[in-house]
Amino acid sequence: MKGLTIRNHRAFASGTLFLAFAIFFFVAALGYPAGTAARMGPGYFPRLLAIVLAAIGLVVILSAMKPAAERQLLRKWDFKGLAWVTGSVVLFAALLFPLGLVGALFVLIMVSSRASSEFTWTGALANAAVLIALCLAVFVYGLGLQLPVWPSLLT
Repeated sequence: MKGLTIRNHRAFASGTLFLAFAIFFFVAALGYPAGTAARMGPGYFPRLLAIVLAAIGLVVILSAMKPAAERQLLRKWDFKGLAWVTGSVVLFAALLFPLGLVGALFVLIMVSSRASSEFTWTGALANAAVLIALCLAVFVYGLGLQLPVWPSLLT
């Protein structure tokens, strides 16, 4: 068929990834009882989110195949940027308890900022200040999560 050619390969790949994650999480949630809308079980919300994610994925896939879709090819993967971001998350997990939330977030933001080709020290420091303040306000003071805020000096 003429109308079923993939015109926007980037959108098609994104939609396929959304759909794959939706299927994975839906199948993983099958091990939990769903319950009903009135009495939700532990599997209800993950299944609902998986259905919504699958719907979004299908919409993106179909929009990538429309004749009016913009032609875009997949770009090469930026493995260096992927390594910076993944490494920063691993560092955050390793440093959360020794450095506290402020220190671990600072390291996360500074290291992950290196993934961008538009990296500047002033931009990374400004991002760090704003994001640390927001995370403290939301997670520590707003939600009351029991996270170490500052480095633990007695450990």
